[in-house]
Amino acid sequence: MNSFATTASPALRPLRIGPIDVDMPVVLAPMAGVTNAPFRRLCRRYGAGLYVSEMISARALCEGNEKTDKLASFAPDETPRSLQLAGVEPHYVGRAVELLVGQDRVDHIDLNFGCPVRKVTRSGGGGALPYKRRLYHDVVQAAVAAATTAGINPVPVTVKFRIGIDDDHQTYLDAGRIAEDLGVAAVALHGRTVEQLYAGVADWSAIAKLKEAVATIPVLGNGDIWEANDAVAMMAQTGCDGVVIGRGCLGRPWLFGQLAAAFEGRPVPDAPATDEVTTIMAEHARMLVDWFGEHKGIREFRKHTAWYLKGYPVGGELRGALGQINDLAQLDHLLATVPVAELPSENRRVARGHTRGPQVVALPDRWLDDPYDSATADPDGDSAASGG
Repeated sequence: MNSFATTASPALRPLRIGPIDVDMPVVLAPMAGVTNAPFRRLCRRYGAGLYVSEMISARALCEGNEKTDKLASFAPDETPRSLQLAGVEPHYVGRAVELLVGQDRVDHIDLNFGCPVRKVTRSGGGGALPYKRRLYHDVVQAAVAAATTAGINPVPVTVKFRIGIDDDHQTYLDAGRIAEDLGVAAVALHGRTVEQLYAGVADWSAIAKLKEAVATIPVLGNGDIWEANDAVAMMAQTGCDGVVIGRGCLGRPWLFGQLAAAFEGRPVPDAPATDEVTTIMAEHARMLVDWFGEHKGIREFRKHTAWYLKGYPVGGELRGALGQINDLAQLDHLLATVPVAELPSENRRVARGHTRGPQVVALPDRWLDDPYDSATADPDGDSAASGG
């Protein structure tokens, strides 16, 4: 566990994002190929929070990309409708927000300035963009202006970013202050640099410094929350107003129920045994099939099988077979052979999802020359379909 100060439990306090009251100070991090409508619905069943869509490309949305339009849709009973938008050009970001808000498709928009993927940063997007302060200012300003005026009611805009490109090019304090000045409803910080990717330990002290620098809006913390008590510790140590849960919930939608218990001071339930896990897996797969159709839904579910069973004493041959399923019948047959077992206590904090890093950050030519110049990002870098 990341530790640099007291770990006394903070008093539970609701999180307010503009006009949205979030009963539990917990946000599901947008994750490409993961936080689609079925997964959001499954997580919401376990506990209150704000459940954000996977990343949507602003330009692809403006151009009517079919995949993007599907990813930007919500289940009929989903509320609030929370969507993450990524873009490198103020024009496209503003126009995308106009479309979403004007057509009453969202209740909250989060802007992605933290993606560390090379194909995104090499065009000046994601975690690279906040280094260019004027461009970052203009993108955020375009989104806030459109969210305020395009619909009947204003829609809150939040931003998520990393500490910076690397230790020598930190941007998070400027990014937070600029966002606050422009009327953003909240900011979220992943306590790693783009260079770190997912390696090492998240720097929670940076979250505390951001909280000191940004005083009028909520500050959320993200990074290395693997179990419920980590979230309580982060809030106690940093003073942040809420937590953003990313890789820790992969294959563990029940983590949100554990978080609710921890924040309310109740005993945190143990992780389910494999007989309950396999029931959840079967339901998740069927939800994906209902949403995408069986061919795509099953392929979307394959990666989840490893996450669900991570840390449990399940053999490698069975794990491999589950990762190659072709239909629901095959999934059901294999799940019936999973041995009943509890999660060993030493595996509660096993990392899941990406663990790569550090990396050499891909950037546009001469990107680091001047953080205050009037640079623009490569517009072609924002033309791909959404979802990472």
